Amino acid sequence: MRVLALAATIGAASMAFGAPVHADAHPVPAPLPAATRATSALSGADVLFLDSLVGRSRKLRAFFVSTSHPSFAMDLLQRLFGDSAASTPGVYTVNDSSLTDPISLITLVPFSQKLHGRIGSYRLGFWPYERRVTQPEMYADPDGFVEVTPANEDVRVSEHFALRDFLTHDQEDIWPKYLVLDDKLVDKLELVIEDLNDHGVRVDHMTVMSGFRTPEYNREGLRRGRVRDSRHQYGDAADVFVDNTGSGRMSDLNHDGRVNWRDARVIRDAVDRVEAAHPELAGGAGIYRATSKHGPFLHIDARGVRTRWGRG
Repeated sequence: MRVLALAATIGAASMAFGAPVHADAHPVPAPLPAATRATSALSGADVLFLDSLVGRSRKLRAFFVSTSHPSFAMDLLQRLFGDSAASTPGVYTVNDSSLTDPISLITLVPFSQKLHGRIGSYRLGFWPYERRVTQPEMYADPDGFVEVTPANEDVRVSEHFALRDFLTHDQEDIWPKYLVLDDKLVDKLELVIEDLNDHGVRVDHMTVMSGFRTPEYNREGLRRGRVRDSRHQYGDAADVFVDNTGSGRMSDLNHDGRVNWRDARVIRDAVDRVEAAHPELAGGAGIYRATSKHGPFLHIDARGVRTRWGRG
């Protein structure tokens, strides 16, 4: 996989290629000289399209391009980065003066490249309905995977979140890793942060305690309360808490002098307000109390159907 960046200007663009990253590569690859080629400037339609990718929050910074679905994004990739960009998994970042912030177009690895539950050395497992002839629409197999390497794990998918925030917490030494991530979830998280701040609840940092879970990783926790068809496997769920002090635990959001499930309820209330304003982002919100292993947190997902659970 290669990490690419485009600096588009009037009449010309510069494309910089990062070195391929292997499983045993150093986390910071040595830069390669930039190659420059002539290309046309972004058109008005290009700018409007890229501006539409920032979501309802206006804070999304990445868009996932599936090779199985021809789209304007695929066409734009080919025009800006060459024909191979639409079929070569990678992060292609458009950084143009006409854009408020850079936008990354991320070409996905097709789901079909998963063989025997793996891609390369990375173990994924099997999705709950993968081996069935018919699948419930809500539980359809993902279109593909983001290939994450030490060179691109810090790529921003939104103002507050990067690819690394949503990775499964296992196989630490295996690279590349593979990630499923739904931009509706990221958009929803950004709207929740904005809502909390607007209602006087300071959010300096929201931690994703658990984002995407491979089916194999999810299966390992079935006896500890995980469900077989967890939304975490579909990239549209995250367990989060607000950590303003860097303690690794939930902050006292309601200022009652204690940190408990009531602080998770503060975030849940923000989710309720966001869903009321954006019904298309409806999903689950579950309050979880502290244990000896973790503090309180809130599960948030964008499954398309409103559901609530947990105390409060």
